[in-house]
Order: sequence, then structure tokens, then C-alpha cells
Amino acid sequence: MIRKKAMHWIALQWPLDEAGAACAARPAPEAPPDATVPTRQALGWWALQFTPHVAWVDEALLLEVSGSLRLWGGQRALLRRIHQSNPALVAVESSQEAIGIIALAVLRQRVQGRPLPAQRPAALPLATLTAARPHLALLSRLGLRTWGDVHALPRAPMVRRFGPELRRALDIAWGLAPEGYPWLTLPDRFDQSLELPARVEDAPALLWAASRLLASLQLWLRARQQGVLAFELSWTLDLKRLDGRELPPTQSLVIRTADAQQAMAHLRRLLAERLAHTPMLAPATWLRLRSIDTAPWGAQSVSFLPEDQRTGDPLHVFIERVGARLGPASVQTPTLRADHRPECMQGWRPAQKALPPVAARQQQRAPAKSLQGGKARPPAALRVKADGAEGGGAHLPDALAPTWLLREPLPLDLQADGQPCHGGPLRLLTGPRRVEAGWWPQAPDQAQRDSPRPAARDYYIAQNPAAELLWIYRERATSTRHDAGGRPRWFLQGLYA
Repeated sequence: MIRKKAMHWIALQWPLDEAGAACAARPAPEAPPDATVPTRQALGWWALQFTPHVAWVDEALLLEVSGSLRLWGGQRALLRRIHQSNPALVAVESSQEAIGIIALAVLRQRVQGRPLPAQRPAALPLATLTAARPHLALLSRLGLRTWGDVHALPRAPMVRRFGPELRRALDIAWGLAPEGYPWLTLPDRFDQSLELPARVEDAPALLWAASRLLASLQLWLRARQQGVLAFELSWTLDLKRLDGRELPPTQSLVIRTADAQQAMAHLRRLLAERLAHTPMLAPATWLRLRSIDTAPWGAQSVSFLPEDQRTGDPLHVFIERVGARLGPASVQTPTLRADHRPECMQGWRPAQKALPPVAARQQQRAPAKSLQGGKARPPAALRVKADGAEGGGAHLPDALAPTWLLREPLPLDLQADGQPCHGGPLRLLTGPRRVEAGWWPQAPDQAQRDSPRPAARDYYIAQNPAAELLWIYRERATSTRHDAGGRPRWFLQGLYA
């Protein structure tokens, strides 16, 4: 004797609008204030975390969870987890039965506020059976009110009169036929479109409409255990011509991050900053969001030690947020150059290009949330471009190198005996440290950034009468730059703190 495996079905239902998204008729108690509304397809993706057997049947989402009940700790624990992780803005109604269409019928009774019969499925009203709905008028005239009344009819005449669908549905309800549905599967790439309810003409309205697609993207990423590195938001323009000039059919933005992301708050902020700086060519009527690049998602480990519980955004999140607001070239990071001249040892380039995903993961614990309110500051290796002198100093190999370099070396006055002066005669403490560089051929891009003239210098650490330490150098005799008297010139290039 072959024993049939016991099945367990859960039916879920949200109030859905005409577009197939959950409407806010009954707010969910656990819904965060900034939660977004997922689509019908995204709700199915969310349910795949509980079982691989998920299907939309009419207005309800059916889950066959017999294979995963033990994993989630039983029926009550699983149902509690479903309600707690509800991604919609509205509360979800649920029911549990051993057969899917019975669970759907019980759910319909609960949604309508009607009492549940003790004998199921025989006492269930015919209005709760999908296959019986096209024949309700005729069945009512025949005096048939419940599933049991129709099930008692002779099989052959019933099939000839009402069709095989109703007979098969009743066979499934009484366990005489297997139950199966086309299960939902995850697409390999996220690509969803959304028709806007009205023409959108500004960035805030476009961002509000894109939030629904971002919520669907988050559920897709969680179901596939992926994090997004790049995605594209495009919108269809309503006009083909404007002021006599041709318009493209669509307009788009590409958002990239240094590290894989599943939380949409950071991506929404980046999208808001980019949209605020992107003029819309014409009103938009359709939105499309698609993933460009994803990476396997690894959740951050949590420590029980209090010193590891740091607040604030990771370094790459701070870089991307400020870069989206001020421009990618505004946030820069230093880079080393193979040059012995102090002013040429260090360069700057955009920080977003210098921070690979691996480095971003290593900086997850570095807080860089704000520059105000006494909170964490960005690392000293970053700077935001502004007018003024450059700080940080060059990376000199000498341990006695200064902590601050001037933007341009300052010529020093000389006494009659050739002694350099700066606030008084200078006393040389150490030196000379000889540097002779810049005579080799340079790359074209480097020759545009740096002075092509060679440097022949002797560096000294000097002290003025006010006891200030200075980093000065003297041009050597091999240098072509001398004053009118033929004497080598002195320059102040660095200061000591």
C-alpha cells in the first residue's frame, strides 16, 4: 500500500488595485512609513522564500509548504513569519487547509466576513468555487447551494451539462484527483515596466512612480540571493517633437554602486540626486527598470561586541551619495605617482573610480555618515574639491618630510651673503637632500598635468627666528633658473605643523 504524502496549503490575499498592486485600504501594522507598494508579480517572488511551490490562482496566492514546514518550525511559526515579513502596505488575509482550492474557498469566506462551516468541503457555498461561478444561476435554480450538493450529482450527466472543469475541481476537493498549478519561477534578469497613471513632468513624481519598481527589484534580488551593482531606469516620452526638434523615444539613467546592494534606501537616494540634475525632455508615460549587473549577496556578519556595533554609512555609500549630489569629479582620492619631485608624487582622481567592490566591502565598518552634528567624518584620504590650498602633503620617502606642501613654491629673499630669509634669516638644520628628476620623457597625459621642466634641488629643513620649521630648497648649479645676479634661488615649499 502506497501512502499519499500529506499536503499543506496556505492561501494569501491582498486587496489589489486595477494595476495589480496592493492598495492601502487596510494598512499593515508592521509596514514601515517609507515602504513602497510591490506589484502582483513581486509578491509571488517574495513568497518563493518560503517554498518553491507558489502560484497565483485568481485573486489569491497559493503556497504548498509541506516540504518546508519543518524548516520554518511548524505551521504557526511559518504563518507568523509570513505576516511579519509582509512586503505590502496592507494586511494580508490567510487560510490553511490540506487542499489548495479548499484553502482558497475558506479565504474567500473570511474576506467576506462569513462564518466557516464545520463540514468542509461539503458545506462550503458554491460561490467560493471558481469552477462553479459561470453556472451559479442554473445551479441555484436546481436547488444546489453547496459543494456537497453538486458533488452528489451523477458524474456523466454533470460533465455533459456543466463541463469537465467543475467535475475536476470537485474531485480535487474530495482527494480523487491530484492538484497542480503552473509554479512561479524567477527570471534570470529583472526587467519590469509600469504604465504611469498620468503624464509625469517632474523628477519627484517620476521618483515616486519608480519606487514601486524598486520595491519589486528588491524582492527579486532577495529571492535570487543577489545584490545589484548597476541598473537602468528609462521612461517613454509622450512627445515626438518639441519646439521643432526631434525627441528620442526614451530617456534613461544608469545608476552604479561600488558594492552589491539589496537595500533600496541608498539606491533611491542616488536615483533622486541623479533625477534632480537630469532635465526631462518631455512628459513621461511609461517607466521601465532593468538590472544591468548583479553579484552574489553575502549578508554582513553581526558581532556581539559593543565596540563593533558602529553606526553610519559605509565609505562607498558616502562617496556615492556625495558624488551624485556634487558630481563624480567632486569627491576625489589621492593616488601615488612614480616621481621624486614632492609636488608630483601625488595626484587626485574621482573616488568612485578608485574604489573597487572588494575595497568597498572591506570598508563596511568605517562610518562616514555626516560632516555635522559631531558624527563620523569621511576618511582623510578623501577630499571634496573647493578653492584654497591643498593639504595632506606629498608622500615623501624621507621621514623628515613636511606635513603640508604649498600649492606653489614661494621664492625667498636673500641677504647680501646669499642667506635665505623668511620672517628673518633662516638657520639650516638638516640637509642637503638632493633631488634631480623630471629629465626623462613623460607620458602625454602626465606632461599636461605636470611641469615638463626638470628639477635640480637641494632640500633643507630650516628654522626662522620665530622657531618655525620650514621645508626649503635651493636650485642647484645644473638648473637653468637663476636670478639676475647668477645666484641660485631659494624657495619655501613646505611647512611643519
